[in-house]
Amino acid sequence: MQCIKRWTLGAFTLVVLFVLLYFGRHRLQSDHHNKWRSNLSSQDFNSHMPSPMVIPPPDFLLDNNKCRMETCFNFTKCKPGKPFKVYTYPDEEYPPSKNYAKILDRIRNAAYHTNDPEEACLFVPSVDTIDRDELSDKYVRNLQSKFSRLHSYWNEGTNHLIFNLFSGTYKNDYLETDLGFNSGRAILAKASLSDEFYRPGFDVSLPLFGGDHPGRGSDAIVSLSNPFPVSKKHTLAFKGKRYLHGIGSETRNSLYHLHNGQDMVLVTTCKHGKDWEKDKDSRCDEDNMEYDR
Repeated sequence: MQCIKRWTLGAFTLVVLFVLLYFGRHRLQSDHHNKWRSNLSSQDFNSHMPSPMVIPPPDFLLDNNKCRMETCFNFTKCKPGKPFKVYTYPDEEYPPSKNYAKILDRIRNAAYHTNDPEEACLFVPSVDTIDRDELSDKYVRNLQSKFSRLHSYWNEGTNHLIFNLFSGTYKNDYLETDLGFNSGRAILAKASLSDEFYRPGFDVSLPLFGGDHPGRGSDAIVSLSNPFPVSKKHTLAFKGKRYLHGIGSETRNSLYHLHNGQDMVLVTTCKHGKDWEKDKDSRCDEDNMEYDR
């Protein structure tokens, strides 16, 4: 028997580990990249315009959608031997959603948090970017103007971390690149990232969690043994909305093949959007009934 403290919102700790791994990989870059970074370290990274004397390597990609750590991250703010610190901006006028409030709370109560932006390696905005679905009551408007007030530390998103769970709006496609503002060179920690837009070694793919997800787990006594057969009624369960077309529709339209109503319960509803009935298919009535049951 062992008492284990469970942290159910440990996504940011994962990000920290990723960044630390990046430091090790950074040392293995080619001499050409190292010379270029040496030149970059001598200039002011709070400036939006690079020095005209700096010649980037051929594989430097100006397209932010193709960012990599060696092209869009300022390693001079995370020097070896210097404590890893994360700065969160002061709270906005309006309180964030439950999900984002929990994320900010966990970061601010961590040992690596700092109130001094000058000693920070990573920056996390207090602007709530979690839900970018315009139909949601958690949707924050005018994000571009809010980010424009982040002063010189924003620096086109360099060394910033942006959290996002939902983007786009149903029937208008869930556009992964349309967050309602220019995220620039910021690292994106996002749920439901597709390989088309995911930037390997740079972005972080997160699981999707709801607003009622606990910010911190409780103390629990967990058996070190694995009892079999299991006493749980279900071994696989999923309940959610079924997209009738567009991104995600192919996967969720196929879930009913796995549903047997006993140990495997996967139910979906077509009731998504105000005019869902216009697009309903032959399975909607049966699916909606099973979902409600």
